[in-house]
Amino acid sequence: MSIKSKVLASAAALTMVGGVGIAASGAANAATPSCGHSCLDIFSKDFGTFHQPSFVLDVYKQGQNVGQPIILFRTSNSDPAEDFVASAQGTVNDFFLAGLVSAAVNLHYGGGAVGWPNDEAYELEYAPYGAETGLCVGVGATAVAGTKVSLQPCGVSSKTVWIVDPFDSVKQTFTQFELPLINGSDTNFSHPFVLTYPASSYPTDNPRPQLYTANLTGEANGGFFAQGTVDDNQLWSADLGVLN
Repeated sequence: MSIKSKVLASAAALTMVGGVGIAASGAANAATPSCGHSCLDIFSKDFGTFHQPSFVLDVYKQGQNVGQPIILFRTSNSDPAEDFVASAQGTVNDFFLAGLVSAAVNLHYGGGAVGWPNDEAYELEYAPYGAETGLCVGVGATAVAGTKVSLQPCGVSSKTVWIVDPFDSVKQTFTQFELPLINGSDTNFSHPFVLTYPASSYPTDNPRPQLYTANLTGEANGGFFAQGTVDDNQLWSADLGVLN
């Protein structure tokens, strides 16, 4: 299946990295009913639990424009601003073959270098009430420290591609993980730029803090499956937005 195809993942099948899921089944009261079983919520365990996230990715004021800010906001089963789907998913090499990430990114994350895995990557599309907008969570320019995260055109460049790095995973249970999401435009491989929320903020702050990219602050101790030192505000989990 092409990575540019819409992926309708089931609760049993959806994983954020082959065999290692940051997707847990059965989110309660997340997304709108119209978004259906494919709706995906990205959240931080700082604000809720795997089975009951309290704050999730949200399009501020339900905008559908390029540059519309991405924030964290209280989970709702009626707010279309929280409806996202995985519009494209595959390995980093898949995205490279589709022309969406650079050769350097593919060499590092796509299994091109000896000893490096072919990591999985995703585009997260804003889909209010299940209707695709063609706009995905991304950055407007190559990610650097402090680059704001907003809606950007899907399937155009590496700026809307998010890479899941299993070497920086933090295991919570046998099937539930928190992971940094690395922006695909980034070639800073020693301290990659990852999805981050302001550490000094809380989602109910007004104005609500916009998510941004920042250097990954630590690595998992001992690598894969290890409890890590990555800051909590750079660790993310996912849940399918299926109403109970």
